[in-house]
Amino acid sequence: MFFQHDQGFDLGAVFITHRPQLRLAAMKILGNLQRSEDVVQDAYMKVVEGQGFPDVRQPVAYLFQVVRNLAIDRYRRMALESQVFADEDDGANVPQQGGTPESLAMHRQHLRLIVEALATLPERTRTAFEMHRLGGLTQREVAEQLGVSTTMVNFMVRDAMVCCRDALRAPGSIAAGPAARCS
Repeated sequence: MFFQHDQGFDLGAVFITHRPQLRLAAMKILGNLQRSEDVVQDAYMKVVEGQGFPDVRQPVAYLFQVVRNLAIDRYRRMALESQVFADEDDGANVPQQGGTPESLAMHRQHLRLIVEALATLPERTRTAFEMHRLGGLTQREVAEQLGVSTTMVNFMVRDAMVCCRDALRAPGSIAAGPAARCS
C-alpha cells in the first residue's frame, strides 16, 4: 500500500527504505526491540492512513519525527502504567515494616532528644504544644482550655517547635543539654 505525494515521492517506499533506522531510533528511546518494532508499525499505519498528514517536504525527517513522537508517547505511557499498576508482590512499593536497625536507632535518638527538649519548656508551653500538635486541638481550643489568647498559643507552639528543631539540629551538643537551648 504505497501512495504518491504531490512532490513525486512515495512515502510508503521511503518508509520501507528507512525502516531499520526508524526502528533503531525508537529502540534508543524505548530500550526494547519488540516495543520499537510496534512503534515503527504504528508509525507506518499512521502515515498510510494519513492521520494529520501534512504537506511533507522532507519525507525522511517527517517519518523520523513521527516515530520519535510515538516512541516518546509509548515510553511515557509505560512509565505511568508501571507506577499505577506496579505489582506489589515484588516488594518495590511495599513499605518496609520497622526499618533498618540503624534507622530505628536514629529515630529513637531523635525522639529522646525531643522529649528532653520538651521537658525543659515551661509547663504551659509544653502543654499547649502537646494539646495542639499531639492532641489535635485547634489553637482556639487550646486557648480556651488554658485561658489564654490564640496569639499566645501560637507563640507557645512556635517556641516549642523551635526548641525541638534546635535539639535535632545540634545532636553533637547533647552534653550541653537541651535546657541551654530551650529555656
